[in-house]
Amino acid sequence: MFKHACRAFQTKAHSSPKNILTMSCLKDNEIQKILNTASEMKQDPDAFSETMKNETLLMLFAKPSLRTRISFEVGMTQLGGHAIYYPLDERATISGKETLSDFAKVVSRFGDIMMARVASREMVQELATEATIPVINALDDWGHPTQILADFQTILEHTKAPSLAGLKLCFIGDVHNNVTYDLMRGGAIMGMHVTICGPLSAGSEYQPDPSVVEHVKYLASLSGGSITVAENPSEAVAGVDVIYADSIMSYGISKDAEDERRRIFSPYMVTEELMSKAKPTTLFMHCLPAERGSDVTAAVIDGPQSVVFDEAENRLHAQKALMLFCQGKLN
Repeated sequence: MFKHACRAFQTKAHSSPKNILTMSCLKDNEIQKILNTASEMKQDPDAFSETMKNETLLMLFAKPSLRTRISFEVGMTQLGGHAIYYPLDERATISGKETLSDFAKVVSRFGDIMMARVASREMVQELATEATIPVINALDDWGHPTQILADFQTILEHTKAPSLAGLKLCFIGDVHNNVTYDLMRGGAIMGMHVTICGPLSAGSEYQPDPSVVEHVKYLASLSGGSITVAENPSEAVAGVDVIYADSIMSYGISKDAEDERRRIFSPYMVTEELMSKAKPTTLFMHCLPAERGSDVTAAVIDGPQSVVFDEAENRLHAQKALMLFCQGKLN
């Protein structure tokens, strides 16, 4: 449904905004350019302190946020600009009388760039269609590109690999998941070998969307990467460079469903034993928040192979670089 959406959005008149809705909106050389800039920013933030001087970022939030809100707001300040937080709750105008289309058109007259953490891909798609400023998806039900860019920056920092191509990553847990989908997309674009592993036999709600799998396998065929869908964790992590987990309690999970999900996902908790089936140098990653004793054991997430806090920090640097990219400010 959204396979060619990014191309259509980026051909709009007026300011031709570069909208980033999923990792599929980026090419391999663009991802690398963003990552290179993020690394430069991390080393010398003062060199970029006026790159968005007098510009305004509009931050729309329909879901709770710690890392996303703070990193975007701090990042915009460090670039010399200003950020406005706008909660999309029951008090927000667009949930009442004002249409999303009108909202996007109005705020485009005030701000320079927009990020949106919303409930659905349809919502972020409409914002991007109607706005005349760049729109960055900061999480919906279909993707989380800002997280994946930070993940890729972290992987390169810790593996010291010259590129992401050829690296092996295994995602363990809920594979019917926005982070999972964009890890697959981004990994396929960059030539990585990505395995996703979860309780597939538990039902369709625990399986990846078939259209995503089809699309990323096509992307991997172009880059020399690969995508594998698996159910056995011990086999899936063998020889990988990165083991990645996410919360098994995504937004919207009812209290009534929690016990059943814990039962189904218990074999997929990342433990020291599971880490031992990979390599001594294998990184553990988690986009946070993490529930110790559910997604991962404390011994792993607080252990020497964990890079989760570097990963969290890199949200700041990767997002700063992404905003400059969307504004056409990267050479």
